[in-house]
Amino acid sequence: MAESITPSNIFKDQGRVSAVGRASDDWKYKFFSYLLLTMIAFTMIVPFLWMISTSFKPESEILRRNVFPVKPTLDNYSDVINKTDLPLWYKNSFIVAVISTVSVAFFDSLAGFVFAKYNFPGKRPIFIIFLTSLMVPTEMLLIPWFIMSSNPPIGGTWVDTYWGIAFPGVITASGIFLMRQFMQGVPDELLDAGRIDGVSEFGLYWRVAVPLSLPAIGALCIFNFLGNWNAFIWPLIATTRSEMFTLPVGIQQFSSEADTPWNLIMTGASLSVVPLLIVVIIFQRYIIEGIALTGLKG
Repeated sequence: MAESITPSNIFKDQGRVSAVGRASDDWKYKFFSYLLLTMIAFTMIVPFLWMISTSFKPESEILRRNVFPVKPTLDNYSDVINKTDLPLWYKNSFIVAVISTVSVAFFDSLAGFVFAKYNFPGKRPIFIIFLTSLMVPTEMLLIPWFIMSSNPPIGGTWVDTYWGIAFPGVITASGIFLMRQFMQGVPDELLDAGRIDGVSEFGLYWRVAVPLSLPAIGALCIFNFLGNWNAFIWPLIATTRSEMFTLPVGIQQFSSEADTPWNLIMTGASLSVVPLLIVVIIFQRYIIEGIALTGLKG
C-alpha cells in the first residue's frame, strides 16, 4: 500500500535530504582540510628529512640531487664529535638554556601572580610598559646589552661568560603576560583560605598558585628552552672564544670563505635538534594544556 502524502511525511523527507547534504558537505570539508594539512606538513618535514639524509652522505655526494645517500656513512658524525668542539658547544647551550628557563619559570610566574592578584599604585601603567616592550625589536637592544655586558654594575665583564649570554632572557614580558592571564583563573577563595590559615603572601604564590599553574609554567619553560637553545645573534655578539660558543654559533663557524662543509653543517644541525625533539615529545602535554587553559577564569 502506497504511503499517504501528509505534512509530517514531507518534513521527514526534507530532513533526510538535509542530513544527506550536510554529510556530503562535511566529507568535502574534511577531505580538503586533511589535504591542506598534509601539504603543509610535507612542506615542513621535507627540509628536515633532507638535513638528516645529507648528514649521512659522503662529501662526494653533497652536491648531487639524490635525496638519499648512495653510500651512507657515519664518518660525518665521527668527525663532528671527535674533531670539533661540538660536545663543548652542546654543554654551553644546555647551561645557558637551563639558566634562562629556571629564571623565567620563577620570575615570570611570580610577576604574573602579582599582576593578577594584587592591586597597587601604578599597576596598570607598569603592566602596559611590559607589554609595549614586546614591540621593541631585539636588534635595537643588542648595543645596550653589549655595553652592559662590557661594563656591568657588578664584576669585571660578562663577555664570554654563561651569565653574559643568558641575562637578556632571565625575565620576559611575554612570559609575564602568559602567566598573568593564567593566574587570573586561580580562585581568590583559595588565597583567602590560605591567609586565614596564616600562610604568607609568598607562601600563597609557592604553595597555592604555582601547583595550580603548572601547565602554563610548563609551556612557558618549553618555549623558553627552545628559544634559548636556538638563539644565535646575541650569543654570537656576547662570545669571542670558541670554547664559549653555543651550538648555533659553533656550527656557523664550520663555514669559511674558501669552503662550506655542508656534510658537517648538516650533521651538527641534525645533532642539535635531538634535545629539542626529546623535550617536545616528553612535555608536549604541558604545551597543549598551557595554551588551551590560559585566560580561562575559574
